[in-house]
Amino acid sequence: MRFIEARVCNYRSILDTGWFEVEQDKTILVGPNEAGKTVLLQALRHLNPPDGTPQLDPLRDYPRARYSADIQSGAKSPSTIPVTMGRFSLDSDDDAALNAKVSQSLYVRQRFLDNHVEHHFTKSPFVYAYTDPIQKNLLRTATHAAKTATEQGFDPLATLDTLIATWEVDGTMISGSNATNLRSWLESLVPYIDENNETEDRRHTRLLEYTRQAEREAELLRQLEQRLPTFVYFDNYSRVRPNVHLEFLAEREENRHLDDNRHDYGNLCLLKLLGFTARELSDLGKATARSDEQADFDDYRSRLDERQAKLDAASIRLTKEIRGVWRPDPTRGESATLRLLADGQYLKVVVEDDFGVPIELDQRSEGFQWLVSFYTVFFAEAADRYSNAILLLDEPGLSLHGLKQREFRSTLSQLAETNQSLYTTHSPFLVGPDELDLVRVIEKVDDGGTKVHSNVTATDPGALLPLQEALGYDLAQSLFIQSRNLVLEGLTDYWYLESVAELLAVAGDAKLDQRIALIPARTAGKVVYFATVLHANKLKVAALLDSDSAGDQAAKQEILVHTLGNKRILRTADVCHTQVKTPEIEDLLRDTLVVVAKEKLGKDVAAVAASQSRRPIAALLKAEIGGTRFKYKLAKAFVRWSRDNTAADLTADERASWTKLIEAINKSLK
Repeated sequence: MRFIEARVCNYRSILDTGWFEVEQDKTILVGPNEAGKTVLLQALRHLNPPDGTPQLDPLRDYPRARYSADIQSGAKSPSTIPVTMGRFSLDSDDDAALNAKVSQSLYVRQRFLDNHVEHHFTKSPFVYAYTDPIQKNLLRTATHAAKTATEQGFDPLATLDTLIATWEVDGTMISGSNATNLRSWLESLVPYIDENNETEDRRHTRLLEYTRQAEREAELLRQLEQRLPTFVYFDNYSRVRPNVHLEFLAEREENRHLDDNRHDYGNLCLLKLLGFTARELSDLGKATARSDEQADFDDYRSRLDERQAKLDAASIRLTKEIRGVWRPDPTRGESATLRLLADGQYLKVVVEDDFGVPIELDQRSEGFQWLVSFYTVFFAEAADRYSNAILLLDEPGLSLHGLKQREFRSTLSQLAETNQSLYTTHSPFLVGPDELDLVRVIEKVDDGGTKVHSNVTATDPGALLPLQEALGYDLAQSLFIQSRNLVLEGLTDYWYLESVAELLAVAGDAKLDQRIALIPARTAGKVVYFATVLHANKLKVAALLDSDSAGDQAAKQEILVHTLGNKRILRTADVCHTQVKTPEIEDLLRDTLVVVAKEKLGKDVAAVAASQSRRPIAALLKAEIGGTRFKYKLAKAFVRWSRDNTAADLTADERASWTKLIEAINKSLK
């Protein structure tokens, strides 16, 4: 089972985000302050929260501006107001676990403001809609039964009209209470069905089977709910205190005074990880053994040994995970060995230095404290099912140094291999230059509440700042460091080249020299500036230009020709296999992009492309798809396509063209 789409409505600053796609591994949410990123994650948590998560509260969670008119007035009932919805794809493992063919359907789940949950399958193989042939067969069965039933004072046609009075002809599904009520009505007709009439008897039996199928679906949904991932939410306030007074914590927990104390949440997660309640550990700290009764002493010692064993196990587990990210440098005296110690009424979290001296956690950096807290909450809330959890991380690693954040980005990718992750960030170090297709932009629209954009677009330029910074940092890192540099016209060229190069490398057709840095210049006109600066620093430089008018103009600039020489100015026309006179980089994938447009964008342009074979595919698609960012949409769709396909799915001409291009790039920068 995999989380594929989400939607949030009627929750705080969110009126309706609309459905937005969730990536297979990790999804990155960016946007300005007060856009609603945190609210979005908090709402998604309610799809399947861990035990103990506060429930939805209409007063606290319903959009405040609408509360009086909708809730307080009674115009709307919380039981009819959806808050968070999710769609999950199913796989062969689900088929095997449920012993039913469900992988062709989607599992849809939604939670309402009164906290009740509804779920169903799309394209369900078990549930039928109230439409033909069911509608006609019900009418025929009722008419048949009426021939004898009306003589005994029972009118099947009238009772059927009452039953289906609120059913929509094309919309109502025969499931839930509808199926139960219909089955009761059908069973009431049994005495009036002529058993010698095989047609009517079979019709009645078949209608009953439809209602039984709905009961089977309900059972499968209950089983599938047990396989649903836990949604683990973590923010920067859920910290673990280095010193926990167990008696005070137990009293606050018992008196339910925990809601406003975010540190208590982290500490309770720590106790959950250990397998103790605060009261149990507190009582152990107060207990004394009675030396005159051996049995009491043995029980006391056994409980203390169990406590220490669990403390040691948790210490080892946390240490292993944190070292994987923190990577302490022994030459600088750094250490990342965690110890959990119980001393009377105090539970301590300490870090041992190289000499084994324990140092309280709060004496370490904010970033290190955050990592300890994160893994504590993660392991505890996932309840040992962390391979089947979805992580909702609000500003992860905010207190980490930029370089540590880059390392933590790799950790997030590793976690996402077994735990789908959605995280918010303002940091460019947590958005890789090759991860822009994983980004969802969050912004708050006037009178429209929080919106989620699947495309990298927003009315507020500040929403895109982390992406601009990420690209700028990556560009700065690549400039003057790599001895070989290929300057491209724009970011989409970068995506096409990198994606196809990966496909061809796996297939063994051609391999782009890994020492070559790919540098997008944004426009053809700026290629000359990048090339000149890089060349001035005595680095090898080549440029790849489209063969359109903009590319021609850039290629003919005297300074570029003088700087690079003709051999290092590569043109798409030199390797293109199509009939297009002024080919762009997209024309090297002409046939495949037609497929991508249909599969990923829902635009069938095959006939138009075939009839206009001399026209650049980008211009053709712009006319058919439209939009100011169509090139970005198309390139992003191709990147997704490349992840699910191989070089064998390209045409032979395309493979030949790209192989020739990659060989030319390698040769020019040899």
